[in-house]
Amino acid sequence: MTSWRDLATFIRQQYKVVRDEPDELRIRIRFQSDPEEEERTQIVVIAREVLDRRDEWIQIATPFARVDEVDVAAVLAEVGHTTVVGGVVVMGEYLVLRHSLPLANLDLNEFVDPLALVTSSAELLEEQLTGRDDY
Repeated sequence: MTSWRDLATFIRQQYKVVRDEPDELRIRIRFQSDPEEEERTQIVVIAREVLDRRDEWIQIATPFARVDEVDVAAVLAEVGHTTVVGGVVVMGEYLVLRHSLPLANLDLNEFVDPLALVTSSAELLEEQLTGRDDY
């Protein structure tokens, strides 16, 4: 995949799109590890970013807690010990797990695997830190 259009088409075909903007898609990922447990979901923003007016990047971002509801230092320590991809950022009032990828020459697995890791990590953080499924 080498263009935003190609990636957006793939996302629309493979995932539940809940918002569709020219440079941003929001999808809902569903998690259910055990049929007897309640299904959990995670909203993910996938956005096209242009750096230096020439290089296109894809940003994967998903919130997992409100800043005022958790110990941010403890969150950063947890992510530092357990998360393979992404970094924690504050976006407005939310803590967000975010990862970016260059769009040029992007292969399918270079998008799908980080998407799965970011969303599952954020879902686990949300469950551990808040005990809820808000995002």
